[in-house]
Amino acid sequence: MASIEEAVGLLARLVAFDTTSRNSNLDLIRCIEAALAAHGIACQVQPDAAGRKANLHALVGPAVPGGIALSGHVDTVPVEGQAWLANPFALRRADGRLTARGACDMKGFVACAVLAAIDASKRELARPLHLLITFDEETTFAGARQMARDLPATAPLPAMCVVGEPTSMAPVIAHKGYASWDARFTGLSGHSSRQDATANALHAAAEAIAWLSARARWFSREGRRDAGFTPPHTTVHAGTCHAGTVLNIVPDLAEFTFEVRSVPGDDPLAVLAELKAFVEAEVMPPLRAVHPASAATFIERAFAPALALAEDHALTLLTQRITGRNSAGRVSYGTEAGFYQGIGIPTIVCGPGDIAMAHQPEESVPEADLAACLHYLARLTDTLAP
Repeated sequence: MASIEEAVGLLARLVAFDTTSRNSNLDLIRCIEAALAAHGIACQVQPDAAGRKANLHALVGPAVPGGIALSGHVDTVPVEGQAWLANPFALRRADGRLTARGACDMKGFVACAVLAAIDASKRELARPLHLLITFDEETTFAGARQMARDLPATAPLPAMCVVGEPTSMAPVIAHKGYASWDARFTGLSGHSSRQDATANALHAAAEAIAWLSARARWFSREGRRDAGFTPPHTTVHAGTCHAGTVLNIVPDLAEFTFEVRSVPGDDPLAVLAELKAFVEAEVMPPLRAVHPASAATFIERAFAPALALAEDHALTLLTQRITGRNSAGRVSYGTEAGFYQGIGIPTIVCGPGDIAMAHQPEESVPEADLAACLHYLARLTDTLAP
């Protein structure tokens, strides 16, 4: 099993790359690829359409169905406007904690997973260990969506997957889905005294937002319940709205953003479809009667499916046994796990660090959590031996 010193050393290298989601992650991917290649581990580097970012897939052991995948993203949120006490891209080690941007979310797990793959390469395995490294989890989930799309064609599928988001090494078997959109309404401008000759885009957007608000109330009163979540139901939220210049000019453009965080079993795309149907039937006809080119468009910002793993699933029980935790938690934030579950791979979330530290200034991960993660991954690898 790799040592805590090896994990700290690799983490220091990983956090030194500024992989804020707006930036390329290619230098970090090449760093991981080189670290694995030094131990004879071949990698598939899978670039995005623009060639600025890439996923990485490494397979250790025989290329047969089954085995375990370890999944982590390497993009991070920005540091601008946060009160960091020192360079956020230089790892600081003090009082049993490791501080840097991404140390908790989630380069700490990635460092442990890379070392677990290297350790696995020195063993005889009957089933493979997969390493899945992705981009853009903090923004669009495009990396995990691409990985899940490509994985069935590039290798035999693993039997189970661990996504190492920070859970303080407690098993998380379910989380809400996440979907968000940009909404854009166009109409016809003019003086506010001539509403008969104008098409008010802000009014149209406001009706759509009011529909979303009513839908949110319906979910809170009558929607599906899962007591493991807080709140225990699907939520709908409009977050920003921009329209108009001055009061006496009818706005011909209005834009807003909204999100749906869905409990397992609810479909956020159904909410979008219902909203579109309402807008087309009730909101747009009066605008188009005046200005036929009036339009309503909805553009996806991000999408991640919900996760639901059974409490008695073998992966749940294995993770509980190794970590010594009897819990099977549920969280309201989203991860990449639902993408893997969606292609038939049972998936759990379990990784070092506290989610409360994610995205915060002075983000840090306890050394003890890294040590526990190394132990967990080593014992998972043991299950792949003949």
